[in-house]
Amino acid sequence: MTTPNSLPVVTPLEQTLRAELQRIIDMKTKPPGSLGQLESLARQIGMIQQTTRPTVTRPALIVFAADHGIAHAGVSPYPQAVTAQMVLNFLAGGAAINAFSRVAGLELEVVNAGVAYDFAAHDKLVDIPIGRGTRNFAQEPAMTRDEALAAMRAGAERVRQHAALGTNVIGFGEMGIANTSSAACLMSRLCGVPIDDCVGRGTGLDNAGLANKRNVLAAALAYHAVSTDPLDVLATFGGFEIAMMAGAYLAAAQARMTIVVDGFIATSALLVADALAPAVRDYCVFAHASNEAGHRRMLDHFGAVPLLALDLRLGEGTGAALAMPLLRAAVAFVNEMASFESAGVSQRDT
Repeated sequence: MTTPNSLPVVTPLEQTLRAELQRIIDMKTKPPGSLGQLESLARQIGMIQQTTRPTVTRPALIVFAADHGIAHAGVSPYPQAVTAQMVLNFLAGGAAINAFSRVAGLELEVVNAGVAYDFAAHDKLVDIPIGRGTRNFAQEPAMTRDEALAAMRAGAERVRQHAALGTNVIGFGEMGIANTSSAACLMSRLCGVPIDDCVGRGTGLDNAGLANKRNVLAAALAYHAVSTDPLDVLATFGGFEIAMMAGAYLAAAQARMTIVVDGFIATSALLVADALAPAVRDYCVFAHASNEAGHRRMLDHFGAVPLLALDLRLGEGTGAALAMPLLRAAVAFVNEMASFESAGVSQRDT
C-alpha cells in the first residue's frame, strides 16, 4: 500500500503481544527490571516482529552520501570535495563505519544519493544520484518537490532490496559536507525551535565560523518563511541523502523492521518521515545522544531514551553500528535466558 505520492504507508505498532512479552521478560532469572533498557528494547523488537521469539537477522546499515549547495556559503570548515573523498574511503573499507560494521556484523551498503562527483563503477557502491548536489538554499530551494520525492522513493527501494534478502534490523548513516546545516534548518522549521538552539559546530567550526553559520541559516529560514508542509520543508532545506533516509525510514517501518536511528542528521531525516507518518517512531530505536548541539532536543521531540551517550559527532551511521550489539543482547536474553520455573530458581517472596 502506498500514499498518493507513492511513499510507503506505515501502520501503528500492533500491541497484542505486549503483555505476553512482558510476562516472559519478568519470568527470567533476574529481579524485575534489572536489565534496564534491554528489557524495553526486547519487548519493542518482539512487538515489531509480532513474536515472543524475536531475532536479529541479517542486520544492515545503509550510508547515503550527497553534496549540499549551502556548503558554498562557508558553513563548513571542510571543502565540498571531502564528500566524494570519504565515499571512496568507505568503498576502500577505511572509514570508522567500515570498522564498526565489521565489529557489529553488519551488511554495509554505500549509496551515492547525489555527490558532485562521477564515481567509477564499484561493486560496493549503489550509484543512484538524484543530482550533483543540491542547490544553495541560502538563495533558492535546495530541491524541487519532485526531486525530494524521487529521493525518498529511491531510499525506500534500497530498504525493500534488503528486506527481500531477509534483513529485519536496519540503520542509516550519511555523508555530506554541510549537511548539519540542512539538519539544523529542518529541525528549526519542523520542531519550531529557534535556529540558534539547532546549530552546532558540525565538523569543527571555530567561534567565528559558528557565528557565520548561525547568521547564514537564520537568513535562509527568514527567506523561506512560508511553508511548513514536511515535503516542502525537505525540498527547501534538505539534502538528497536526507531525503533518501526519510523514505528509507518509511519503507523500513512498512516492512516491520526494527530501525536503529543514528545521530543529528539521521534524526533530522526521521523528523521528516515522522511528520508524514507519525507511526514510524514505533519502529525506531535511538542509538545514541550525539555531541552535536540540537540532537538532544530532537530526542526530546520523540520522547526518546537513547541507548548510548558517547559524545559522538562523526555521523556515517557509527552510533547505530555501535548500538547493534545491544539489540543482539536484547533478543538473546529473551531466547536463551532460563525462566525461574525452568531453572528451578525460587522467585522473591510476595
